[in-house]
Amino acid sequence: MHLRYSTSDAKARFSEVVRIVRSGKSVIISYQGEDVAEVVPITKKHSSINQRIEELEKRGALEISPFRKKSFQPIASRPGALKRFLKDRNNWVSPTLIHQHW
Repeated sequence: MHLRYSTSDAKARFSEVVRIVRSGKSVIISYQGEDVAEVVPITKKHSSINQRIEELEKRGALEISPFRKKSFQPIASRPGALKRFLKDRNNWVSPTLIHQHW
């Protein structure tokens, strides 16, 4: 469940809003009764998938099945897959361009 503040209340209680967000919760800001913004905690860019799932659980944005495995493992590992993809993508020529050339 998200906490809601009107724009005027959020302005008047900005420190409180920041304190709530720092605790890991999000805050919805409304204007004339319509939700217009969501203030959410910044997530760490280098967190593992398991850490990210835990963060989402704490925020209430994710509900985990009781049947889930303890950790996630990649299904397949193909070293260089991204490099091959980007090379293929960069070498791709649109059929429209070929048609226009002739």
